[in-house]
Amino acid sequence: MPDTQARDNLQVITEALDSGEMQRAGHILNAFHPAEIAHLLESLPHSQRMFIWNMLDRDDDGEILLHLGDEVRSGLIEVMDKNQLISATEGLDLDDLADLLADLPTAVTDTALSNLDISDRQRLQAVLSFDEDSAGGLMNTDTITVRKEISLDVVLRYLRSRKNLPAHTDSLFVVDRYEKYIGTLTLADVLTNDPSTLVQDLLQENIEPILANDSATDVAHTFENLDLISAPVIDENQKLLGRITIDDVVDVIREEGAHSIMSMAGLTEEEDLFAPVTKSTRRRALWLGVNMLTAFLAAWVISLFQDTLEQIIVLAVLIPVVASMGGIAGSQTLTLVIRGLALKQIGKANSRILLMREFGIGILNGLLWSVIVAIIAILWFHDLQLGWIIALAMMANLVCAGLAGVVIPIALKKYGIDPALAGGVMLTTITDVVGIFAFLGLATFLLL
Repeated sequence: MPDTQARDNLQVITEALDSGEMQRAGHILNAFHPAEIAHLLESLPHSQRMFIWNMLDRDDDGEILLHLGDEVRSGLIEVMDKNQLISATEGLDLDDLADLLADLPTAVTDTALSNLDISDRQRLQAVLSFDEDSAGGLMNTDTITVRKEISLDVVLRYLRSRKNLPAHTDSLFVVDRYEKYIGTLTLADVLTNDPSTLVQDLLQENIEPILANDSATDVAHTFENLDLISAPVIDENQKLLGRITIDDVVDVIREEGAHSIMSMAGLTEEEDLFAPVTKSTRRRALWLGVNMLTAFLAAWVISLFQDTLEQIIVLAVLIPVVASMGGIAGSQTLTLVIRGLALKQIGKANSRILLMREFGIGILNGLLWSVIVAIIAILWFHDLQLGWIIALAMMANLVCAGLAGVVIPIALKKYGIDPALAGGVMLTTITDVVGIFAFLGLATFLLL
């Protein structure tokens, strides 16, 4: 949804509520798309959110809940009774239903499953058997399959007999008698070729299926690289299980982007903007505590050179310059490497080359900015030796920052730790400690 449209929706509803035009607000609200309503709910404080929620027609509850972040969704589910929750599950696609059932009480889930026919229940349970962040968890089992021996005329008559096609159907999947995936037949080929043509003559066997256990991130990369609208999902025996469509992949990409940004602050992508103050305070306290420890580590390094600082007070003025420049340089490298890891552009084959590249950048940036900072320090404090000291410290810290920006995320990834979550804190600690130690250490050695 465009930002301007989202702001307009919020403004319109807020003005209608403030003016007491409840009926008008209700008409406007229920004319919105479920995704727009979800965005509006996430943009309101809790009291207004509940008021708006109670004004909605109940027909789209399931769709709205699916578009909400986990925390906001859980809050609304808590105030809904069993009948409302069961009603919300009705009419959803099986892949969407699988996503919603994971957040519902057991009693509601059992009832929702019992309301499905046997075939739908089996298909849903197949989706639920996979991790939600895997291809199997993303897939929809509503697929159209054909055999390679039949003609396009038979395919067309089969499609007409169905009356409608699953959403985002751009291809049909060709399987053998054991439901094993063979290839893909595009709808464009079905419509533009002679009806007597056999499916096997138009079969595209070069389209690789996605394994059900592949991660959602890998799926997103596949769709991005191959410009897919849909893709078949198979098990380890090549049996066709379902398909993944572009709308599900867009959600994955959006969630990954939010995760990368929020993790750097120690938050989750599902954070409720208007969560209770005490709840948000508890969450942020942990990350603040971690950063406090790293700050005390830097302070401890400074305390090692207390005698030096007492004799040369001007050094204290320049400490932030060295630490800050290293932190910024390291953050630039860290961000690029985390992105490269996320896009699977970095591996054993090129990590050493990347490390040498950042080493070179660190040297060149170090030479440039150490000269500039040295000149400023000399002109400011009229001390040539002080200029040399801060230049050398700056050089050392920028080189170290570049190397740390590469090594830290790669090492964290290797040990299964999210680089976006822990990388920033570790990098800041290293650049602060190295920068301060180099600057004050050189000052102690050369000036005292």
